Amino acid sequence: MLDFGVVLKNLGFLLVQGFLGLGAFGGGTLALAVPAIALGFLLGIFIGLARLARSPLVRLPAAAYVELFRGVPLVMVIFWMWFVIPQLLRLPIPEYGVALTAFVIFEAAYFGEIVRAGIQSVPRGQVEAAASIGLTRAQAMLWVVLPQALRNMVPSLVTQMIVLFKDTSLASIIGYVDLTKAAQIVNNREIRPFELYLFIALVYWACAYSMSRFARRFEPRPQGA
Repeated sequence: MLDFGVVLKNLGFLLVQGFLGLGAFGGGTLALAVPAIALGFLLGIFIGLARLARSPLVRLPAAAYVELFRGVPLVMVIFWMWFVIPQLLRLPIPEYGVALTAFVIFEAAYFGEIVRAGIQSVPRGQVEAAASIGLTRAQAMLWVVLPQALRNMVPSLVTQMIVLFKDTSLASIIGYVDLTKAAQIVNNREIRPFELYLFIALVYWACAYSMSRFARRFEPRPQGA
């Protein structure tokens, strides 16, 4: 018989510690997802711009980076960071640092492609108009192209952010106490997997649905709508 009392009894641990990251374990889904999105997008901007660079010395390494990380599973990158970084630095790295590094470098490849596509979606005439009023290529990119490209990118960016948010559950495989790991800890004690995993599935769904509804505001509307 189902007993959702186990969820209510452990709600504080699941949401405060597992979801928000406010507790003794130093974990949290949001504590990982928010900086991973911000830093991944920031790195993705540079990768996207590098993909459009005229110089092969800039363009080819950026293309290789994108193809590498888009061609391997995220869980593999997490394991690379978990085993390789401590060996290279000769220092123990906490789970949070490993997970954040893995998510940033992995998601930056996808954000970079979104940025590249967004820039290319801006009509060429906009760049020519910027040049005609005396703006340099860098100034045209900063003040003319990127603001228009960003609006075109928003739906794709939010979709990728939703993917990243859900993928943070993979950090639990290295012991990071996110929402999924918090549910595992509670389940090891209570042995109520259905109730607990149904609850965290609803939390993930509610967050993803809210983000997708936000993205729809920026989708192009049909003419006359």
